[in-house]
Amino acid sequence: MSDERADPELPRGVALAWGVAAHPQRGPKRELSIERIVDAAMEIADAEGLGAVSMSRVAASLGFTTMSLYRYVTSKDDLILLMQEGAVEPPVPDESVERGWREGVTAWVLAMRAAYHEHPWLVDIPISGAPITPNSLLIVDWFLREVRELPLSDGEKMSALLLLTSYARATSAQDRDLRAAALAADDPADVTGESAFVALTELVTPERFPYLSPLLAAGGYVAEPGTHPGDTDDDFSFGLLRILDGIEHHVDRLGGTSSPAAPEPLAELPAQLDLPRDPRVREAAKARREAEKAVREAQKALREAQKRERESIKHALEREKHEKRK
Repeated sequence: MSDERADPELPRGVALAWGVAAHPQRGPKRELSIERIVDAAMEIADAEGLGAVSMSRVAASLGFTTMSLYRYVTSKDDLILLMQEGAVEPPVPDESVERGWREGVTAWVLAMRAAYHEHPWLVDIPISGAPITPNSLLIVDWFLREVRELPLSDGEKMSALLLLTSYARATSAQDRDLRAAALAADDPADVTGESAFVALTELVTPERFPYLSPLLAAGGYVAEPGTHPGDTDDDFSFGLLRILDGIEHHVDRLGGTSSPAAPEPLAELPAQLDLPRDPRVREAAKARREAEKAVREAQKALREAQKRERESIKHALEREKHEKRK
């Protein structure tokens, strides 16, 4: 029986993301590329939302016909997948970075939340299966690196990843929707509940709402005056810290050790999410990510070269030792 195996087949969009797709017949306008198509689609989505993206709209923004795009990206679904891949390029820290698992997981969650903040349309892409594209798998790999020392099974680590991913996605969608509602409202106070506070204090009586009414009377139900809808950093920090507490409690029950809890609140959170939408800022951020990626690759190449050098020295010493024995 032959040991040869057929080449694995990937969906067209996934193969494009990995760079292993067979390119269809190119048209005469060779200045068009998959990268240009995806960048144009992301710009439209950033400005107007995912619903504004269509093959014809992207083609028109680039000055080409719709059929020209289909020579590169064969369906809108593949285009959406490639947009998602381009928007979630993770800023994986260098392997020399040493920190406790809670700090590492916090940095990971904040990076996911930052991507959702920079590209709010990401939360509108349906989850259709396990991640199998390069950047999505880098996200998984980065998380597993941060929890590598925890005495969790492989399944538990993946469950923790799913829990934290879902939390980052859900809270980001909520923030996005609240900001959009505030922009559409005549008065942002209508969204925060501030404008309805007086009326609610009359309607929410202790007889009907015995537990809510004292909280409402104390001002703890509606947002504080002047709070902008979508500014929920304190709520997000509280939830994230409690999730980490739960994982830590589970680890302790297993007899493992865990690092001290992260400080409350997460002081770095506002800075992580303060991402301007100006195209020049996005281009600068993209250039920075590419530079960081180049640095990581150079560092990896250096480590591999050093490893080869050590192995060469080791082999030379072994040969010298063997010659002496002769």
